[in-house]
Amino acid sequence: MTPDRIHPRRGTRAPDRPAPDPDAPDLTVVICAYTVERWDDLSAAVASVHAQRRPPEELLLVVDHCPELLRLAREHLTGLRILANRQRRGLSGARNTALAEARGTLVAFLDDDAAADPDWTEHLLAGYRDPAVLGVGGLVRPWWRTGRPDWFPPEFDWVVGCSYRGLPVRPAPVRNFIGANMSFRRAEALAAGGFRTDLGRVGRRPLGCEETDLCIRLTARHPGTVLRYEPAAAVRHRVPAARTAFRYFAARCWAEGCSKAAVVRYDGAAAGLASERAYLRHTVPAALLRSLRRRRPATAAALCAGVALTAGGYLTGAVRARAARIARAPRSAPRRPGAVGTTSGPAAAPDLPGGTP
Repeated sequence: MTPDRIHPRRGTRAPDRPAPDPDAPDLTVVICAYTVERWDDLSAAVASVHAQRRPPEELLLVVDHCPELLRLAREHLTGLRILANRQRRGLSGARNTALAEARGTLVAFLDDDAAADPDWTEHLLAGYRDPAVLGVGGLVRPWWRTGRPDWFPPEFDWVVGCSYRGLPVRPAPVRNFIGANMSFRRAEALAAGGFRTDLGRVGRRPLGCEETDLCIRLTARHPGTVLRYEPAAAVRHRVPAARTAFRYFAARCWAEGCSKAAVVRYDGAAAGLASERAYLRHTVPAALLRSLRRRRPATAAALCAGVALTAGGYLTGAVRARAARIARAPRSAPRRPGAVGTTSGPAAAPDLPGGTP
């Protein structure tokens, strides 16, 4: 594949751009990419960052173990720094490479198939005026290339990596961000250990939750701090036709459940399932009633299937994790006949969610 177009370097500020704030922290925008198949999307993502009214101090592209894409990017993209992923293959490793190499005090992540609104960086940076804010994330609007399927519930837009009905509509603290549109104080993200490389997407494998895990660890390290959701900091996320099929919906729900089981294993059920409980108690029941009132049985069925599949993935992940722990545990010494004592029973099963955003 060859690039359709070459984006010129944008080294001068357009006349309508505001003067830079000398007190604002430096910002590095990071795009991670792994395949030449998304070249047009990647080019659009880079162009959207160049077009910001408040341009970042640095734009960093990290290529995840794809020599052909690395060559194309270095030949045809300008106005940015291009690096190869220096860690384990996968999105987490690429993001950790960016955290280690970024020059900005703040690091914002934009997906390679997303395009930022022109005021995206302005709204992200505004959130950091409060020193208690460790990160700012924004709205991810779905861009359905072939139209939203009639049966696809907005409450499950997280399946395609987008903001879903049930998230705050005004700025508010949240537990975690959506990976396509998030930012952090770089020093704090590094101090927390960055993204776990045994979580998250590798190529097309639809696992995730590495963002959730990092967000939980960040706020746990610093009680009294917050992660701020700012809907005005918006991006558009491409949803291709392949992601509108029910088989993708089902696979993604199952994978999310498996990923959530890993988060609970690392961070505990209290933090790992806090948002999911509210989602199940309020968002999903309201959506189900709405779909029934509007006589949309296909949407109601998708809601129920999504909850069941995610719960099934979670249970499978939890059982596998428990089996792995048992296999790794040292065998107990045999008890002597007549010895006094009790044997411990099986570990308590983790709290099972019926669904997860």
